[in-house]
Amino acid sequence: MSNKVRVRFCPSPTGDPHVGMVRTALFNWAFAKHNNGTFVFRIEDTDTSRDSEESYQALLDSMRWLGLNWDEGPEVGGPFGPYRQSERMDIYKDVAKKLYEKGFAYHCYCTQEEVEERRKAQKEKGQTPGYDAHCRELTDSQIAEFKCKNREPVLRFRMPSKTISWNDLVRGELSFKHEHIPDYVLVRANGDPLYTLVNPTDDALMEITHVLRGEDLLSSTPRQIALYEAFKEIGVGKGITPDFGHLPYVMGEGNKKLSKRDPESSLLLYRREGFLPEGLLNYLALLGWSFGNDIEFFSMQEMADNFEISRVSANPARFDIKKCTAINADWIRKLSVPELANRMEKQLIDSKILPNSPSPEQKELLISATPLVQERLETLSQVPGMLSFFFVSESEFVVDKEDAKNTLTQDLLPALEKSVKLLRDIPEFKTQSLHDELNKLLVTEMGLKPRVIFTALRVAVTGRKVSPPLFESMEIMGRDKVISRIEKCLKK
Repeated sequence: MSNKVRVRFCPSPTGDPHVGMVRTALFNWAFAKHNNGTFVFRIEDTDTSRDSEESYQALLDSMRWLGLNWDEGPEVGGPFGPYRQSERMDIYKDVAKKLYEKGFAYHCYCTQEEVEERRKAQKEKGQTPGYDAHCRELTDSQIAEFKCKNREPVLRFRMPSKTISWNDLVRGELSFKHEHIPDYVLVRANGDPLYTLVNPTDDALMEITHVLRGEDLLSSTPRQIALYEAFKEIGVGKGITPDFGHLPYVMGEGNKKLSKRDPESSLLLYRREGFLPEGLLNYLALLGWSFGNDIEFFSMQEMADNFEISRVSANPARFDIKKCTAINADWIRKLSVPELANRMEKQLIDSKILPNSPSPEQKELLISATPLVQERLETLSQVPGMLSFFFVSESEFVVDKEDAKNTLTQDLLPALEKSVKLLRDIPEFKTQSLHDELNKLLVTEMGLKPRVIFTALRVAVTGRKVSPPLFESMEIMGRDKVISRIEKCLKK
């Protein structure tokens, strides 16, 4: 048996991918990379009522966007495929049959109403509510009677009467007494296998060595450990019981567990808002794990190189959108100008500011403008608002009415007219010359306040009071375009 680390990430394709799910994928990916192991991507899509092909494709697309590349799984393949549970139903049927035949599971004919009624009685007696093993030892005549009533049984696993213990990689030694772990359902009455069967079956057959998952699945671990012991007896897999590590909850507003229904949990929201995958993953890595030495800014390769499961905290981690945004801004500043321009290009295309295939001139203009905004950006969604004035045609250029009303006042018209003349005659249309000559004319000679006149010029040239640096923008735009826009304002 190989000692090679094998971990898996196995989401269900229901709804939009969420950041808690991404954090789980990231920790598994980093653990695999750190240990030169295998990262398996598996899709748990046996719930036909909730799973969708759209969500499945969104999962694949999200993983690719994040750069969390998998070693085995959909589109990649591997020795233990298929990697979609919906394509493995015969496997689960066979495992269920073996568990039943060897006495590790039994047919239960209780209705849901009967089970609930008995649970209610248990609560009233102060007992731990759970299935009371009512059908564990049915006689042939009792089974025949149920069949006469056309009752279809579920398949329940027979939990052993012993305490189940394991050393959790995050939480240390944990134990569950047998009276707190009732027999549980593996297969529905209609023959559909449940998570309780398919998840451990796949882990066993895919030789998963470590299971890193959310704290919400902690209570299922003792049941699965017992099932792995049964697998050894019936020859499912190679007898590996994985090591388990349960990751802390990610908390949202009001210190409540972040759920799929919370807007701030949606991965697609962060993509739309222009978060970089590097920034988002960097922040998510800090939710429950410490790089050490108070380091909070690092690449995913650096994370993988330093990822020790012992540095994962058992305490809940709070998702702080402000800190997430700040780290994203740091990553924007870290990118090279060509790389940032390339990513901003997509944002401008999506906003219909650039065509689907920008011209070489437009690409060159974008690279020239990128340094003007790189230090100011927090997310790429801010790019269209900051840079659109560079790319719109003169016929489409619009000055913000409110900004114009407060800045382009009648008393400034003479100054703007003189500015146009200066801009026509200035020998060098460069940032420093523009600054020096306009400052000399408008502030020194005409006695205007810099904040007043240069804000007016900014609005005339860019259309807004808030824009990238004025003189640098003017140089990039060029003499003709700048003069044209100021004259347009003068006419109005």
